[in-house]
Amino acid sequence: MNIENFVDALDADFFAGVPDSQLKALTAFLFDRYGISSQHVIAANEGNAVALAAGYHLATGKVPVVYLQNSGLGNIINPVASLLHQKVYGIPCLFIVGWRGEPGVHDEPQHIFQGERTIELLEQMQIPAFVIGQHTTEAEVRSKLEEYREVFHKGGQAAFVVRKNALEYTQQTSFSSHGIMRREEILSHILDAADENDLFVSTTGMASRELFELREARGQDHARDFLTVGSMGHCSSIALGIALQKPERRVWCIDGDGSILMHMGALSVVGANAPKRFIHVAINNGSHESVGGMPTVAGNLELSQIAKACGYTYVACAADSDALDDALQRLKQAETLSFLEVKAATGTRKNLGRPTTSPIENKISFMNFLAGK
Repeated sequence: MNIENFVDALDADFFAGVPDSQLKALTAFLFDRYGISSQHVIAANEGNAVALAAGYHLATGKVPVVYLQNSGLGNIINPVASLLHQKVYGIPCLFIVGWRGEPGVHDEPQHIFQGERTIELLEQMQIPAFVIGQHTTEAEVRSKLEEYREVFHKGGQAAFVVRKNALEYTQQTSFSSHGIMRREEILSHILDAADENDLFVSTTGMASRELFELREARGQDHARDFLTVGSMGHCSSIALGIALQKPERRVWCIDGDGSILMHMGALSVVGANAPKRFIHVAINNGSHESVGGMPTVAGNLELSQIAKACGYTYVACAADSDALDDALQRLKQAETLSFLEVKAATGTRKNLGRPTTSPIENKISFMNFLAGK
């Protein structure tokens, strides 16, 4: 379906959400039409988007639209159940949900279970859902919206669940950052600086894929790396949990700006616990690169200063390879809770592959490495 026709059919003037690869056409169109403005907000996480939508309704009386990948349904359950629901404030909202892991459609492991339960989860939240596929017509969407208007009038919520390639946008929307080094180059410098016995926890998206392929290219095994293929925003907490139990080991947390923003409160928990051999690297390209490249607000933030305020003892920021190498050596020598922000360029090589080991295999080899087996 043509994305302009789809958005016009929604007859909405406020959109908030978290970008999704399944919804690239929608987010690119919204960015071209509204930019980042009072009509379109890219939220830190999906629950944040729901709260923004609630505020919009309170101010205008109109029905907001929230877009998200189905992996973000967990983040909306609380604000839907305790804020929007008819038994609480009765705030109407239309959700547009990208359907990753749809049964019968090949996808990555982290999406399989979520995909199997997507419709069921919406039903459990009393959110009626209509699936949009490649052959869905604008007339069908408009007809379903007429049904939904009664739901909205009663203070309820409804959803469109979008299959792969269901929405089309022919214009090319490009985003760029002001960084010099790409993420894979940055990771290579980090691996050069790390010791053989160091542990790595990498965030979901491109970083874990690039870390895996860099190990392959160097002829190294993957036992020291925990690749967080899902659970966006949680890799620093995973790394903290390891560091608290293995204080003698240096733990590198390889994070991204979108991931940090999604659950920024984790920084304060890391800071409060202050493991001494914990190095948190934030590769900040100001972009949700793995799901279409939409900008994050981190492009205008100094994440290193936020980390300092949260209790990280040693913080640094680097924007080129010389500054990066110098910062990495200083962090290692500091032997204290450290945070390194690296200003990065967007862009990923076209032939980047995916890990050839399963998440279960990754877990077992990582745990064996930790145990010295």
